[in-house]
Amino acid sequence: MKKLTIGMLATATALTLSVAAHAQQLPQAVVGVVDTDRIIRECTVCVAANTQLQSQVQQYQQRQQALGAPLQTEEQALQTAVNAIPQGGQPDAALQQRVRTFETNRQNATRELQGRQQQLQRNVEFVRQQIAQRLQPAIQQVMQQRGATVMLDSGAVLSAAPTLDVTAAVLAVVNQNTAPLNVNAPPPQQQPAPAQQPQQQQRRPQGR
Repeated sequence: MKKLTIGMLATATALTLSVAAHAQQLPQAVVGVVDTDRIIRECTVCVAANTQLQSQVQQYQQRQQALGAPLQTEEQALQTAVNAIPQGGQPDAALQQRVRTFETNRQNATRELQGRQQQLQRNVEFVRQQIAQRLQPAIQQVMQQRGATVMLDSGAVLSAAPTLDVTAAVLAVVNQNTAPLNVNAPPPQQQPAPAQQPQQQQRRPQGR
């Protein structure tokens, strides 16, 4: 009886494995390849956005030069004035004030340029997010049209036949949306300050 039970168990296990193996079989993949970097460079609204971003970079560079040139000139003048002080002497009050003013202006310029640079980085990331929001539906649409089940980025593929490249089709779909991209990212959200708990008033013991 024990042998019969073990045999029945083995048969049942074999049937279970067979069904599981059949269920795990996957259909043959139909692969497409898309060059997303090319789409980011060449799509109509992408080109316009990239042009505006380049203009922002040029404005940053111009502002950097406008702030840096006077500071450099003043720094050289201050160094000359300090070198002219007799050995063992101290700068007078006017020179000390010039040095303090120079340091304040340099700190303000550094703070302004850092803020502008961070805004530029946010703008670039914001544009990329908008492109991704348009690119994904376009890829899905081309996948359905071409019967593809897998879409790979050409940047992650070592080699692929030209017949698998659907970049032009995806690019055409992306270009159907002519709404311009916003190249000015919203300011970063500030974390709300923690609410202060109201202080509980201490109850005074009631007199008898």
